[in-house]
Amino acid sequence: MREMQALDKLDRQILRRLQANGRATFDQIAEQVGLSSSAVLRRVRRLEEVGIIDRYVALVRPEAVGLGLTAYVNVRLEKHAEGNKRNPMDEFRASVMGWHEVVECVALTGEMDYQLRLVVADMAAYSRFMMDTLLKHPSVQDCKTSFVMDRVKSTTALPV
Repeated sequence: MREMQALDKLDRQILRRLQANGRATFDQIAEQVGLSSSAVLRRVRRLEEVGIIDRYVALVRPEAVGLGLTAYVNVRLEKHAEGNKRNPMDEFRASVMGWHEVVECVALTGEMDYQLRLVVADMAAYSRFMMDTLLKHPSVQDCKTSFVMDRVKSTTALPV
């Protein structure tokens, strides 16, 4: 695991600007933070090399591409594998990586083991995923779903 890197005021300003607009040029960022373009470039490269900047992406509005239903599914797994031949958590984690409907999966504390964020076209697509994939998974013991009615706030920007 990488060591926590100390971020100074300028690093934080650069990160805020890149989170707001990942396509901003080094010249634009330099003007906003009061550095030269080459200094911004060096800082950004260092932030990339140490893993603070993970990757650059385009954020797509789900509704614009026909994905109108978002659901959060809490999943409880079986605790012990039959004959200890498999680890239910490892098997579940590996399966999740191949389910394109799942855009986020987090391990939880408490009653449930995982929370999945599903983005699908509609209720029929949700039902197909649940019945044909998730509920048929050998490690899954129980699921509880909540549907998103309104997106009040949605950001990928971290408060740096």
